[in-house]
Amino acid sequence: MSDATPLSRLLDALGSAVVGQPRVLADLVTAFLARGHVLLEGVPGVAKTLTARSMAGALGLSFSRVQFTPDLMPADILGTNVFQPQSQSFRLM
Repeated sequence: MSDATPLSRLLDALGSAVVGQPRVLADLVTAFLARGHVLLEGVPGVAKTLTARSMAGALGLSFSRVQFTPDLMPADILGTNVFQPQSQSFRLM
């Protein structure tokens, strides 16, 4: 059994899948621990999907992705809050 901490084991697992980007991996793990969000941006071929898929796999989580285009807006994915006069509240649609 290894004396490594769970955090170092996670970083090692990610580093074995995603080579040459230790800062990105450290920032990704930091955001996860802080319960934050991460937007991975970059030109094609810089391992954005591999990074996210590896993180999910190392943590035993599911993974899915959305391929954005310049004309896609967050509301196209999440929906829009619409006011419901009957209940005097907003509903995500």
